[in-house]
Amino acid sequence: MTLTERILAAATIEFAAHGFAGGRVERIASQAQSNVRMIYAYYGGKSGLFDATVSDALRRMAENVPPRPEDLAGWAGDVFDHHQRFPEVLRLSMWAQLERPEATAEPSDIYRKKTLAVATAAARPLSAVDVLVFIYAIAQAWQLSPEGLTSLAEISVRGEEVAAARRRAVVTAVERMLQVQP
Repeated sequence: MTLTERILAAATIEFAAHGFAGGRVERIASQAQSNVRMIYAYYGGKSGLFDATVSDALRRMAENVPPRPEDLAGWAGDVFDHHQRFPEVLRLSMWAQLERPEATAEPSDIYRKKTLAVATAAARPLSAVDVLVFIYAIAQAWQLSPEGLTSLAEISVRGEEVAAARRRAVVTAVERMLQVQP
């Protein structure tokens, strides 16, 4: 792993846990086996590092879970799975929306590709952007749900069955959303 990869990995963990304001460059440098001077040399400062970290996390997600226009419901399940495996990406994105909204803008080339992919399968009267936003909202809902709500949902299922039941609910919700016709 290169130094910049180690820095971004450490920054992802730090900023996901503490946000921009609470994240400490010193802890990132230590975790990355680097020093603060190198971080400033590569990223120009904490804000540059935060922006690069958000961009890197969103780009990796786009690469790992590209839209599948022929199976948007299955893709929603894949997005759910990605957030289960990498919860720090969603947390990082949420911190960015709260503290540095200019850093949360998905790179336009990625967003454009996703929108075009979804456009071929968009359910009328919903636009491709509507469908894309709703799929993300549905796929991320469980990670953003209050603990009490989560506990109620787990009464009937346990362990790995919980994640499987939630994934099925995500896929079903998107299937039904896409069946809507004018």
